[in-house]
Amino acid sequence: MSAHGAGVAFRELLGSGGFAYGAELVSTRGLPNPDAPGSCLGAAGELAGDRRIGWLSITDSPGGTPMLPPDYLARLLMDHRRRVVLHVTCKDMNRNGLETTLWRYAAEGFDNILALTGDLSGEGFGGRAPGVFDLDSVGLIALARAMNDGLAVRGRRGDPERLPGTHFFTGCVVSPFKRHERELLPQYFKLLRKLAAGAQWVIPQLGYDMRKFHEMMSFLRWRGSDVPVIGNVYVLNRTVAELFHQGRLPGCVVSDALIEMVRRYAAGPDKGRAFFRELAAKQLAVFKGLGCAGGYLAGIAKPETFFEIIDLAEGFAPHDWRAFAREIRFGQPGEFYLFEEDPATGLADPQRLNAAYLRALEHPAKSAEVGLSYRLSRRVHDWLFTRGRGLYGLARRLYRRWEERPGTLSRLAYSMERFSKAALYGCQDCGDCSLPDCAYLCPMRACSKHSRNGPCGGSREGRCELGDKECLWARAYERLKHYGESETMLAGPPVLYRAELLHTSSWANTYLDRDHHAPPGTAPVPPAEPPPNGPPSADTAVPPQAGLDLPAGGKAKADGQPPTTGGNDALRPGIIGPPVSSSPP
Repeated sequence: MSAHGAGVAFRELLGSGGFAYGAELVSTRGLPNPDAPGSCLGAAGELAGDRRIGWLSITDSPGGTPMLPPDYLARLLMDHRRRVVLHVTCKDMNRNGLETTLWRYAAEGFDNILALTGDLSGEGFGGRAPGVFDLDSVGLIALARAMNDGLAVRGRRGDPERLPGTHFFTGCVVSPFKRHERELLPQYFKLLRKLAAGAQWVIPQLGYDMRKFHEMMSFLRWRGSDVPVIGNVYVLNRTVAELFHQGRLPGCVVSDALIEMVRRYAAGPDKGRAFFRELAAKQLAVFKGLGCAGGYLAGIAKPETFFEIIDLAEGFAPHDWRAFAREIRFGQPGEFYLFEEDPATGLADPQRLNAAYLRALEHPAKSAEVGLSYRLSRRVHDWLFTRGRGLYGLARRLYRRWEERPGTLSRLAYSMERFSKAALYGCQDCGDCSLPDCAYLCPMRACSKHSRNGPCGGSREGRCELGDKECLWARAYERLKHYGESETMLAGPPVLYRAELLHTSSWANTYLDRDHHAPPGTAPVPPAEPPPNGPPSADTAVPPQAGLDLPAGGKAKADGQPPTTGGNDALRPGIIGPPVSSSPP
């Protein structure tokens, strides 16, 4: 049996070369009852004590519902803390609250974390709570890495000092089960950004298409990353499958073909119980066959169900997974795949990029997103806000002079800035402008989570998980693809919003090196007087491209020939790299 013993730490499991099984635990809203059937308290101890379970993963208020925090359950498992993974989300805490939480986890010995942006908050006391999302998952990963390196802070006397380093083993999530190119590729690009920020292992969101799952793994290997990947399995029942199919649980996908099968089996005498458990076991077998480091089981309340599914998976013959991979291909109609299909396996062919995608890179289709306003915005930015070009130097000198001697002209310039940006972009006057990062779409207005580092996993059919607007990052992808910039749209260091600049001039903050666009190590020009929210905080700068040094590369030809590099035939560097494997494991 490939499950590991209870004494092996989670990070050692993922680096062992074997295949381990993880179990998800979900806490409760309200006081827990240890005597209730299916109680998470009883399940935690029983799962931790079974040799088939390699690690336990504890969620952080999934669906945005208020629940007991994950470390409540974790403290009941102190003897197994090296095998416990705590989910950390950004929906309910600002960066200081997240840092406080991480210090608490580190002090208690809980070093394994899964960093997520988190779902939008659900119904709470007196109504729906607003989400915080001061950081997103990329910023949270960067924070955990900075704490591992020894967080640089301002000491009591104002002098810089470095705190003792932590030992977080940080995981990240990617959502590959997207139907459209404009949703899928930003997910892959953000995944690379998470790895560059410091993520050390990967788990996908939920879907039931092994070709797309294998494509995600192939993309990582093709980029030269050997980061451990965990397969994600949610044991379906009809109720949950219907919710997934309707898109009511963000990032979880059940296709039309799968829901028809679910309904058919659920109408049987056992309500589909045998089918659902066998499907989960087959998924685990495929993940093991593809070379994943482990399989993550969720959607289960009773420990005996975990054990039954693991035993089923272990009972398959060594090569059965290949047939299962062909069987579990519940994609969506017209779904986009980055790699062509390998006819021998039914999985991704890492040697061949999607031929239509390659043609579209050379000749992008017209898009309604690329209108006059966007074209003009790019031109103005090139001449006014690009260092070393156009009127940037003149504007910088002008704003420095106004900073020393503020007056009517500086106030008039700020009024003109607010009026023009509000009219063109719906500007919220945040003071630390990310329009250039987001293809001139304001993340404070056009994204429900204000994400500046790429898309969350909650979009569906190109629309925000709230369903009220198009996903900002799907729109940004279309705009940047037109200019040949889509593949590097998320290159660069994490963007951390500087909240102390709220309701100040973003133009002045750019020219005076106060915002996140300032080069690392640049000393900002201090403001003439503190902004309305008080003095600036001691934010820690994140070095550019921190994390994995992922290589840039060339392009795989659609006809399956070896990848080319250089010249006009190469993809733009930074995101897409050369293939490293020609067949699945």
